[in-house]
Amino acid sequence: MSRFTRLALMTAAGVAVGAAFAQPYNAQADMLQKIGAGEGEVAIIAWTGYIEDGSNDKSYDWVTGFEKATGCKVSVKIAGTSDEMVSLMNAGGYDLVTASGDATMRLIRGGTVQEINTALVPNYSTIDPRLQNAPWHTVDGKHYGASYQWGPNVLMYNTAAFKEAPKSWDVVFKETTLADGKSNKGRVEAYGGPIYIADAALFLMKHNPELGITDPYYLDEKQFAAAVDLLKGQRQLVAKYWTDAAAQIDEFKNEGIVAATSWPYQVNTIQADKESKIKVGSTVPDEGSTGWSDTTMMASSAPHPNCAYLWLNHSLEPATQAGVASWFGSVPSVPAACKGQAILGDEGCKGNGSELFDKIHFWKTPIKDCGSGKTCVDYKTWTEAFNGIQSGQ
Repeated sequence: MSRFTRLALMTAAGVAVGAAFAQPYNAQADMLQKIGAGEGEVAIIAWTGYIEDGSNDKSYDWVTGFEKATGCKVSVKIAGTSDEMVSLMNAGGYDLVTASGDATMRLIRGGTVQEINTALVPNYSTIDPRLQNAPWHTVDGKHYGASYQWGPNVLMYNTAAFKEAPKSWDVVFKETTLADGKSNKGRVEAYGGPIYIADAALFLMKHNPELGITDPYYLDEKQFAAAVDLLKGQRQLVAKYWTDAAAQIDEFKNEGIVAATSWPYQVNTIQADKESKIKVGSTVPDEGSTGWSDTTMMASSAPHPNCAYLWLNHSLEPATQAGVASWFGSVPSVPAACKGQAILGDEGCKGNGSELFDKIHFWKTPIKDCGSGKTCVDYKTWTEAFNGIQSGQ
């Protein structure tokens, strides 16, 4: 199955879960009141690079020690988009998921994840106070997960095509001649998920203020239409839509891509490859950026809840947080991980964008009833529109 066929199936699944988002909460599982004996395993859905066991690089391993200490064998299913995560969680069989904000409320409202007992997660109190009660995982004072990592969606660029870091996202939205004397047409990549519409809306917030966009995820019909039109125009520049981080790395190295929305993970990987002839940089342009604050959430029907709680606490250990941040290029949700951890270094958090928190518009699920009497376009419509953009309709 091709990557694009798989993406079509994932976004189709997103339509179904988008519809479920509008429904009342389903019955939630009873919270565990005491951690008992581990069940011997824990199954996690995660973004690439989030759960490393040393097999990619022996210096990056926050799994082996956990397995030895708890007897809980960790298995990981890598997902490429939030829609894929929602679909996998809805199918069942997993304990935990490292969900971004554009998936968390769908999982909560669909009854797919359960409230966690923070008393069983001693390290919960060490989470950045800005994230302990974040609206993408807290409902009516109830916590449906523990913050894991966060960061911006960055503009990755080929340094041969750009003599200096681009100051605007217009290099991926509008045709322009680059420093290498060539057009950017056919040399741009865009993220292959419906939430990418928010990137267009963020660009319009600054460049078309008459639209009155104040939140790139809560768009009325006129604002939404403008964002979709921008992406339809961008379609003429886009060589590919990416959802696979490894594939994007390969496409920058071998297929002539010079500018794209990306994650720090891809940037770090290419920069660390001493044999790569392609050199890249990254930046957050003047318009700011969308971004992700990921939450480890527990399935309502988690088959291994005791091991899941043990992992939740382990995921918040400073050493674990620092390891993830160093490998992925993210920012720890636990500030203590930013100091005294050799693997990250005392300046690692700043280098990964810790100072950008207030400039990031974190992913969240578009909903119809978006507050202040405003009616917004819901996620189901975002999904349908983005499918049309990708297919050139």
